[in-house]
Amino acid sequence: MATAELGQARTVRMANGRTPRLLQTVPPLVSLGILWLLTMVVVAVFADHMRPYNITAMDLTSRLSAPGSSKHWLGTDELGRDVLSRLIQSIRLSLIIAFGATLLSAVFGTLLGFAAARFRGAVEHVVLVLADFQAALPFLIMSLAVLAFFGSSMVLLVCLMGFYGWERYARIARGLAIAAGAQGYAAAVVHLGATPTRVYLRHILPNVASTLIVSMTLTFPEIILMESGLSFLGLGVQPPETSLGNMVGFGREYLTRAPWIMLAPATVIMLTTLSISLAGDWLRDKLDPTVS
Repeated sequence: MATAELGQARTVRMANGRTPRLLQTVPPLVSLGILWLLTMVVVAVFADHMRPYNITAMDLTSRLSAPGSSKHWLGTDELGRDVLSRLIQSIRLSLIIAFGATLLSAVFGTLLGFAAARFRGAVEHVVLVLADFQAALPFLIMSLAVLAFFGSSMVLLVCLMGFYGWERYARIARGLAIAAGAQGYAAAVVHLGATPTRVYLRHILPNVASTLIVSMTLTFPEIILMESGLSFLGLGVQPPETSLGNMVGFGREYLTRAPWIMLAPATVIMLTTLSISLAGDWLRDKLDPTVS
C-alpha cells in the first residue's frame, strides 16, 4: 500500500513538473553541445593514437591539396602537412592551455575572495582594489607586452592566461563566503572548534562550488579565444607546436587559394566556444535555486 502511494506521489510530482531540475530532459541543442565537448575531450586524450601523420611530416608533392582525398581527409597546408593531424594536435594543446588557465584563475581568485571575507578590513580593501585594477586593465595588450618581452613558452602562456578573469571568482567567492558565514552552520562548526581553514574548505566551499563552476564555464571559452588571438598574432604557441589560433594565423595567407587550412580550426573554435556557452547557461539555470 505504501509503495503504491509512493508511486502515485512520484507521478503527481512529475505531472506538476516538480522533479529535480538536473533530472529533467536536457534540451536538444544543449545535448549536441555536450556531445561535441565530449568528442573534443576524447580527441585531446587520444590525440597520439588518432593522428594519421606526424604534425611536422611534409609531403611536398601534395602541397595545398584539397580535402576529400584518401590520404588527407582535410587536405594539406602550404608545406604539405596533413591538416587533420595538425587539427587533432591543436585541439589537445588549446584545451590543455584553456583548462589549466581556467583552473589556475579559479583557484587564485577563490582564495583571494575567501581571504577578503575572512580578514575583512585592509585585506578586503586590497583585494577589491586589485580586482578593480584587473577589470580595468586591457588584458590582451598586457599579454602582448609580456610575451613580446619575455618570449613565449607553454608555462608562461598558461600562467598568463590564468590571471585572466580571476577578479570574477574573487568577487563571487567573497560575497558568497560572507553570506555563508552569516548563516548558522558556519557559526556552529566554529563553536565546535573548527579552524578557519576547515570552515572555508570543508563547509563554505562546497556550498558555493556550484556558482564557481558555472563561472568557470563562462571563463573557459574566453580563454580559448584569448589564446587563439595571441597565437594568431604570433605570440602564442610557437612552431613546431600548433594550436587552433596558430593554424588560423598561418592559414590566413592562403584564404583564397586554400581556405580549408583556416576554416577547419576556425570551425572548431566556434563550435567549442558555443558548446561551452550553451552548457554553461543550462548548468547555471539548473543550479540556480531561484529558478523553479
